[in-house]
Amino acid sequence: MESSRRRILQAAGVVVVALGLLLWWLLPGGSPAPSGPVTFATGVPTGVYDRYGALLKERLRQDLPDVELVLQPSQGSVQNIERVISGEAAFTIAQSDVAAEYLKKGGKDAGRLRACARLYDDYVQLIVPADSTVREAEDLKGLKVGVGQRRSGVRPIARRLLRAAGLDSERDITPVYQGIDTMPGLLEKGELDAFFWTGGLPTTAIQNLAQRTDIRLVELGGLIPELHAQEPQARHYRAAVMPADAYPAVQRGEAVKTVAVANLLVTTDRTDAALTEGLTRSLISSRDHIGREVHAAQKVDLRTAIYTDPLPLHEGAQRYYRAVKP
Repeated sequence: MESSRRRILQAAGVVVVALGLLLWWLLPGGSPAPSGPVTFATGVPTGVYDRYGALLKERLRQDLPDVELVLQPSQGSVQNIERVISGEAAFTIAQSDVAAEYLKKGGKDAGRLRACARLYDDYVQLIVPADSTVREAEDLKGLKVGVGQRRSGVRPIARRLLRAAGLDSERDITPVYQGIDTMPGLLEKGELDAFFWTGGLPTTAIQNLAQRTDIRLVELGGLIPELHAQEPQARHYRAAVMPADAYPAVQRGEAVKTVAVANLLVTTDRTDAALTEGLTRSLISSRDHIGREVHAAQKVDLRTAIYTDPLPLHEGAQRYYRAVKP
């Protein structure tokens, strides 16, 4: 009798172990499959963040069918960082310089910020009417200039570029705090003399503007030394060239020297590791799918995605990169 009971208990133990192994195999880390609504802060309507988020949401329906990605428009990188810190959003896209500034200022829970991937570079674009007398940034003195919304990533870059050109962004120009959804229309109507934008190439709103009116891109690449001489966050800016085919109707075969900054997929250490792993996997594997509509997404690369300075990788993202490492 005792031996029979022992055999039954042993058999039950084997079944429990087998079920546990099966669960571990089906669900990495042994945690429940990600499910439910997950908020993703994007950006201004018609901007690249906005379209990127919409396409990622489509892909997640296939890769994480029990997760509902809820897209939350925002003013841009500054507000996006605030939203993941506050818990209003679980994931977002933000410029690396904005993340660095938040860390330097010792913002609330700054140490909880994590990254999932380095994405693509934003290119700084200074747009003027084709017949404008503005040939370089210092020529903006006295003009009405769009500098992005107050909590966007455009604003700090515009401020630093103007400073590098010897201008004060509050006194030497008339700053207009609008986003890419409204600045092109204001320029077209003559209510702006110029506007700054940071975004992947090409940005649809600028393409559309070029179809309606003649515009020109002002070179900014010569300001890199003065930029790098500013606060430490400026090290995240690099010299870049907008290829001639970024806006063919505008550039007419000419490349434009400018400034670029990396975008990061950002979350916090509060976000579930299994969810973060799954979303990172989906984002990297959907590069070609998203890249057909958002050309900047074609720059997402598994080899460079792990370089998320100034933020450390989230545990779930690390798990994904270890799994796909050759």
